[in-house]
Amino acid sequence: MARDTKDILKKNRLSVTASREKILNLFLDQSGALAHGDIEKRAGEKFDRVTIYRTLQVFVEKGIIHTIPTADNSILYALCKDDCEEGHHHDHHVHFVCRQCQNTYCLDNVVTPDIKLPTGYSAKQIDVVVEGICRQCSI
Repeated sequence: MARDTKDILKKNRLSVTASREKILNLFLDQSGALAHGDIEKRAGEKFDRVTIYRTLQVFVEKGIIHTIPTADNSILYALCKDDCEEGHHHDHHVHFVCRQCQNTYCLDNVVTPDIKLPTGYSAKQIDVVVEGICRQCSI
């Protein structure tokens, strides 16, 4: 994936704005997932809650980031891999939540299992979340 915010935004046919660049940089600099509240704090007072929300929604729609459901029904956001595109996410990987540091990581090399559904059912999204202790906290 291109690591330059302007390149990523242009590739996805989005105008380059200060808020989009700042929020995208937060994801590029982060190894784990971010909550809306984390983004608000790190973006500073410069961007209001609605601007952040709309930016996140556009990034999800364009395949730049993906959502991760949590046990408390909130949503985390993480950077997508290269092959995601507008309206089509290909992030079929496991998410890992550390019980100690509370960080959520995308385990890109661990794919979700193939689930055989009964006739008449079709899966649109599969979310696998594993809880435990991450590599950094195990040391």
